[in-house]
Amino acid sequence: MASHSSGRNGRRSRGGSRRRGDNRPRHQNAPSRAPAKKSLLQRIMDLFTGGGKPAARPVQQSQPARSNGSQPSRSARKPEAVEVTTPRLYVGNLSFDATESDLFELFNGVGAVQNAEVVTYRHNQRSKGFAFVQMNTVDEAKRAVEELHDKEFLGRKLVVSGAKSSEHHSAN
Repeated sequence: MASHSSGRNGRRSRGGSRRRGDNRPRHQNAPSRAPAKKSLLQRIMDLFTGGGKPAARPVQQSQPARSNGSQPSRSARKPEAVEVTTPRLYVGNLSFDATESDLFELFNGVGAVQNAEVVTYRHNQRSKGFAFVQMNTVDEAKRAVEELHDKEFLGRKLVVSGAKSSEHHSAN
């Protein structure tokens, strides 16, 4: 029977140096090591988390707290005033309950309407809150903007302006 003193069969201790002939403690071996190369997963995670660095956040003006505890509302964006050069009109800030027939009736009080189209999401057909109305003439469209812009309709003040043409839209 052989006696075993340490049970390690001559292996070095766990905390010891791994370099041969180097008896210094481990923390002194590599005072200026280059950072280890990150794996692909770590680099992807850094994209989402900011790479371990605190994210620089822009200074925001304080907004009043909402009573229902939900997130603060987005800042209201001033709608871009587009000159009426075609009979096609943009109708914004539309109630989500408004239908094309509601718009047809509203704009028909100003002039002859060719078409009214409420823009909806494809997956659930819910209104996006804006629409396009095609009047018969440019003069009727201008009159509709004068009479219906900022008018309350189904509980919301409408934004009525000329619709951007496809050339204008593709340039942006």
